[in-house]
Amino acid sequence: MTHRFPIKEIALQAGLGTATVDRVLNDRPNVSPQTRQRVHAAIAELKGQETQLSARGRRLFIDFVVEAPNRFTDEIKHAAETILPTLGAGVFRPRFIFQEVMTEDDVLAILRRIGKRGSHGVCLKARDLPRICDAVNALTAAGIPVVTLATDIPNSSRTAYVGLDNANAGRTAAYLMAKFLGGQAGTVLTTKSQHAFFGEEERDSGFREVMKRDCPDVELIDASGGAGVPWHMINHVAEMVSDVKDLKGVYSMGGGNEAILQILADQGHRPQVFIAHDLDKENKRLLEQGVLTFVLYHELRADIRNAFLAFAQYHRLMQLDETPHVSDIQIVTPFNPPHFS
Repeated sequence: MTHRFPIKEIALQAGLGTATVDRVLNDRPNVSPQTRQRVHAAIAELKGQETQLSARGRRLFIDFVVEAPNRFTDEIKHAAETILPTLGAGVFRPRFIFQEVMTEDDVLAILRRIGKRGSHGVCLKARDLPRICDAVNALTAAGIPVVTLATDIPNSSRTAYVGLDNANAGRTAAYLMAKFLGGQAGTVLTTKSQHAFFGEEERDSGFREVMKRDCPDVELIDASGGAGVPWHMINHVAEMVSDVKDLKGVYSMGGGNEAILQILADQGHRPQVFIAHDLDKENKRLLEQGVLTFVLYHELRADIRNAFLAFAQYHRLMQLDETPHVSDIQIVTPFNPPHFS
């Protein structure tokens, strides 16, 4: 079977042996479905990185391991492929391992596999759990740097964190909520995708800190869980708001906002203010429709760029004046959407 990419390049991208790739491409037996899927994913990745294949310089294979809904991982992949041609330090070849929901054991198995086959770096979005922290420490001890993306694992030996100042984002959301409600009593719903994502926990703590000070008569109810995936979230939200009589606002820290809005509408709730995070395709549409009041946005491409730069510095391909920093918060309304390429 002929192919537009050499088997060696596909094997490097997939993190597999050339013989295994050859078996997949020629549809031979004794290959697991997961391996076949990984080979086909590698070919799709190569199509997005064709300009990198002929570039000169040291090649760095970076593994993105991300637990997040597809709407967010699509943005990560697009951001990485957009940034690649602008990087002058080395030739970066990202490999993407995305799942909407990962168990702790799923993440550990992926990180062990990466440690066994080798990598120039891991960009990780995972929960802050003790065994995952230990796995990050094992990778860094083996000379594989780890950069956490969007949500940190702060007690690990990770090389850097890139993303939003999540605690300040929560405070900003509370400030906007308080100003919008103007001292009214009532109920505000908060949602996180998972309790163990450190970044969302920081958002929640910052939000509660300012709401307690500025809106003491507002009751906060939490409907977290469901991984930000609509079909997982429905029961969580529906159960929590079933007995609420005066829902004034929503602060959604983890996404799934179309599902949240539908559940609220089904139960007759029309919140005065709905604050969300990130400008994926769903949130852009909801913002244009006027059903999201504010979106707290930061430039994902800047985060991805900072991650690549952290890996370049680790491998001594460049020297940064300072370590990558957290991203600035932008408050987006239907009237000031950022322009994207």
